[in-house]
Amino acid sequence: MAAKKTLLKNNYQFLLLGFFVALAVYTYFQDRDKEGPGRFFDGYQGTLVVLDLQSGEYQRFKPAQAAKRLSPCSTFKVPNALIGLETGVVSGPDHLLTWDGQQRPLAAWNQNHTLHTAMENSVVWYYQELAAAVGPERMAEYLKAFAYGNQDVSGGISRFWLGNSLQISADEQVEFLRKLYADALPARPENQALVRGMLVLPKTGQAQLSGKTGTNVVNGKATLGWFVGHVAKDGKAHVFACNIEAADQATGAKARLIVEKALRAKGLL
Repeated sequence: MAAKKTLLKNNYQFLLLGFFVALAVYTYFQDRDKEGPGRFFDGYQGTLVVLDLQSGEYQRFKPAQAAKRLSPCSTFKVPNALIGLETGVVSGPDHLLTWDGQQRPLAAWNQNHTLHTAMENSVVWYYQELAAAVGPERMAEYLKAFAYGNQDVSGGISRFWLGNSLQISADEQVEFLRKLYADALPARPENQALVRGMLVLPKTGQAQLSGKTGTNVVNGKATLGWFVGHVAKDGKAHVFACNIEAADQATGAKARLIVEKALRAKGLL
């Protein structure tokens, strides 16, 4: 009987110890998450994927969200520009298209634009004209060659990337960018370099950030925001993709702020 009581006591102590160990581990990872990218995503369902181009190491916040395909929105301007250059539809970053005089929501859109200024100001009409000139057949061929998301252009040549048929995940965005920054896409290296040059943003300290935002608006509400790009600092380079979803206020500008905070916290910016 005494032996049985001792055994029960030992089992109880073992279970109690296990409970406290499990609690400590849970608390540790909860605290780590509070110190990780999660603290920047308050109010949003989102993800951030960062790839170290030297080591090949990935860091993912919310892997399930990173694998979820969503509309690329204006981040599609990156492959769209490269396809335009490859097909000869545009001659280079200074290729000018004349504004049609139609008033659009953003004042910056209501003027003539080049490929470069249309990238900087995310001018939808410019890249719609570019895509129309490329045509659905050639566009589909290039998206297949680039392994860009689901490669679906069925939503119409001027709309398929704007909350429509084309879908891509954050993981796939990072893979596309990895190839772009290694001249590894099936496109001329000089054209890949031209596109990279159009993504460069004003320098932040010792770091050079490049990127493109994208926003999906449904019934006047911003439900999806993207920021994808590249950061270089102290001889190290990373590519990244971030998306956020919400009922409203999920903009590309907000996604960029989240990325900048996360990169800064990691010492990458």
